[in-house]
Amino acid sequence: MSAVTTTLTEDQLALAEVTLDFAQEQLAPHAVTWDQDKHFPLDVIRRAASLGLAGVYVREEHGGSGLSRSDGVLVFETLATGCPSIAGYLSIHNMVAWMIDRYGDDVQCAAWLPRLCSAASLGSYCLTEPGAGSDAAALRTRAERQGDHYVLTGVKQFISGAGASDLYVVMARTGEPGPGGISAFVVERDDPGVSFGPNERKMGWNAQPTRQVVLDGVRVPAGRRLGAEGDGFRIAMNGLNGGRLGIAACSLGGAQSALDRSLSHLADREAFGGRLLDAQALQFRLADMATELAAARALVRQAAEALDGADPLAPRLCAMAKRFATDTGYAVADAALQLHGGYGYLSEYGIEKIVRDLRVHQILEGTNEVMRVIVARGLTETLR
Repeated sequence: MSAVTTTLTEDQLALAEVTLDFAQEQLAPHAVTWDQDKHFPLDVIRRAASLGLAGVYVREEHGGSGLSRSDGVLVFETLATGCPSIAGYLSIHNMVAWMIDRYGDDVQCAAWLPRLCSAASLGSYCLTEPGAGSDAAALRTRAERQGDHYVLTGVKQFISGAGASDLYVVMARTGEPGPGGISAFVVERDDPGVSFGPNERKMGWNAQPTRQVVLDGVRVPAGRRLGAEGDGFRIAMNGLNGGRLGIAACSLGGAQSALDRSLSHLADREAFGGRLLDAQALQFRLADMATELAAARALVRQAAEALDGADPLAPRLCAMAKRFATDTGYAVADAALQLHGGYGYLSEYGIEKIVRDLRVHQILEGTNEVMRVIVARGLTETLR
């Protein structure tokens, strides 16, 4: 990986080296085949867990690695150089684990976190619904209190890992309309009433399943609720702050891989009596790609430091970083495909897969239009 490393600590450099070795040995050689076969490599994910990559932010006493958000963006950028699809799923899994570690009680943490950190159980995040995507506060899935249980009914849409995951953090309405009436629950795959839609046919991210999660009168103990009633929307949004950084970092890693491949390709190809790499017009294109990635990386790291420091501006910075890094990552990957010429359009070269994988990053964890809304609200709130 050619990322700028001058500001990293020795521990972070060592973390990057271990993660890069894993990405290049365990992910990169298989990424195209997994994409074509729509194969979700559970064995490889569990190998990642053995390196501490399935509980990145979870406290050590709960079986996690206890790393910071600044460490995490480094992990996910590096993983994505091997396969953005698997790195993206691991980002979501880690978001789920963090939410339980942050908002779960001692009993919940002891029951679920060791399983998540070892990847003996996988996690999925269930907020979006068929009629509530960007307007998440309008969700309709309900959780009716019945004695010491809740009964959940509704449908969640576009759920990464669905069907393969064992634990689902589900946002459901327990009260009035709007964000204040939403609570968070942990649902298990084998709970009666849980079923899944067909695996969606997608443009990218084919190495992980995406399905509906259907909740048909799913009865869960009250002890499966995370936090208090009405806290669910706040929990969901706080989870997404970190999730947005994870996806932003995955865009950086995928785009960096595409840039590195472009350098090698242009060095090997000749046209008009010389190496393509020596053509100044192409050098300028490469320079712009590297510059834009460096700028995006700096913003992602700034946002991660803000989140680590509980800066009040952190949510806005996370939105900025997610918008800028995912737009930049996609643009760089698309430019890399162009630099490869016809070879970039062939699946065996892996560039078109990176382009397809990175396109969805501009949509998930909050569309980039919603990121602009978050930033604009922060800028104008004192003028209302």
